[in-house]
Amino acid sequence: MGLLNDGINEVIVTTHHNAAPIGIISRNEKLRMTLYHGSHTAEQVISGGWVVANFLFDPVIYVTTAFDDLPAAAFMEETAGNFTVERLCSCEAWGAYQATVERTTRESLLVSLLPLREEKEDLLLHPVNRGFNSIIDATVHGTRYKVTRDPELRDLIGYHAGIVKKCGGPREKEALALLFDYIDYP
Repeated sequence: MGLLNDGINEVIVTTHHNAAPIGIISRNEKLRMTLYHGSHTAEQVISGGWVVANFLFDPVIYVTTAFDDLPAAAFMEETAGNFTVERLCSCEAWGAYQATVERTTRESLLVSLLPLREEKEDLLLHPVNRGFNSIIDATVHGTRYKVTRDPELRDLIGYHAGIVKKCGGPREKEALALLFDYIDYP
């Protein structure tokens, strides 16, 4: 199954009426992801046993799903193996996976993924955009900054914000403003 590359693939993972940006790790022909206890995604994986990796290139969706819920109308049902899964209506491609908790620590779950189905919807060409990539990094830092208020994270967010302002288009700049609102960035 070929939608994921070796390394960490940043996607929007969906479970039942839930979406969150997650890095799916592809190494040595194994697929895994780390989820944190207490997150909706971790709870849904434990109860449902599946996830869908949604491939889309909308920076606003990445920021929104890191901090908030999407409306029910953003999801649509599909069948994958013995599961009824939910994907985002707006994705360009998606892959459904059986999700099994492999290991648990105090803070997180290591989840192994078994491919069930992949589909390409309306796949478009996306040239490398440093502004988009920096939104992803700033959002990751922002989720931690919101909790810790660590000045080093604030500085990293500022660094990536500079790249977004220089290299991003209108949608990346909209995502940056949204991120700043969610994390009360100075």
